[in-house]
Amino acid sequence: MAKDYYQVLGVSKEAALPDIKKAYRKLARKYHPDLNPGDKTAEARFKEIQEAYSVLSDPKKRAQYDQFGDLGGVPQGAGAGPGAPGGPGFEGFDFSDYGSSTFRDFFENLFSGGGPRGAQAVPGGPDRGEDLQYAMQLGFEDAIHGVQTKIRVSRQASCEACGGTGRAAGARRRPCPTCGGSGRGTVQRGFMKFSGACQACGGTGQAPGEACPKCGGPGAVQISDLIAVRIPAGVDNGSKVRVPGRGNAGRNGGPPGDLFIVIEVAPHAYFRREGATISVRVPISVPEATLGAKIEVPTLWGKTTIRIPPGTKSGQKFRIKEQGAPVPGRKGRGDEYAEVYIVPPPFDNERIREMMKELERISGPNPRQSAGMN
Repeated sequence: MAKDYYQVLGVSKEAALPDIKKAYRKLARKYHPDLNPGDKTAEARFKEIQEAYSVLSDPKKRAQYDQFGDLGGVPQGAGAGPGAPGGPGFEGFDFSDYGSSTFRDFFENLFSGGGPRGAQAVPGGPDRGEDLQYAMQLGFEDAIHGVQTKIRVSRQASCEACGGTGRAAGARRRPCPTCGGSGRGTVQRGFMKFSGACQACGGTGQAPGEACPKCGGPGAVQISDLIAVRIPAGVDNGSKVRVPGRGNAGRNGGPPGDLFIVIEVAPHAYFRREGATISVRVPISVPEATLGAKIEVPTLWGKTTIRIPPGTKSGQKFRIKEQGAPVPGRKGRGDEYAEVYIVPPPFDNERIREMMKELERISGPNPRQSAGMN
């Protein structure tokens, strides 16, 4: 039976070409072998998706497929159908609008021969700068309460001398001789054909001309930037704080990228955290556990008093409302849980030893007998 190419791409038989392209792009990203190394199922699925797209994206092939259910009557050797030399390729399919995803990087690298990232998505148009990351270690309490500080980041800023163009001021602009000023070019990689930014001019459509004497041509210079940042209350390990516009400079008038501060929180001497919940272990004496008491407990917002009921056992937890960690972007705070543990009295005090013996005599069976262990 002939394959149902519409089902392969997950579209209806009435789907327009833009919908077919959209479905293909989504599936190609998901199943590409380079994004699923060693996964034979994904590789087979990718080939099936290619085959379906090569037919449904071509009006003539699609019409024949809709009429006969296959492409058996199409001459081989013209790249017309599945299995033909050169197809099911990507002829005419432009991968340049995939954004900054790994999938886009893969195809840009194929086109540029493995060059660095940064090819323009639109020939000659503005290109957004790369985002940067900065690792910041915070003290436990600073992460809870938030902090304002300054950090120094090395980043690329737009060259003021050339305005980010990379050309010397007053340099005459000429069309790129390689692409004739279009900013586009094509390259063949096996059975796949890719269109992308011209390698010679980087997609600008213009010959490089005389390079800017300050930046040497890239249109950006490396700077050490002192940036004031505010870390909101409640950040945790792995939290990211975005500082807009403090990444690397864009190209051809494009906006700069952003700076992302990745938070690492140092452990505390006695507080522990799980999300918005804070826990702390609090020692109590034998008399406090036996008779009950009111005790002071530390929180991240100051000390508070809790009541220990008579007969409290080690490991019991007491909830202290809204004394935990805040959650960035939300109102209120989590809770704190105080877990008590009983500290025995000094064993080398003779008076205490006598009292413990008397206590043992009058307290009845030992706990193991009560639990049926003896």
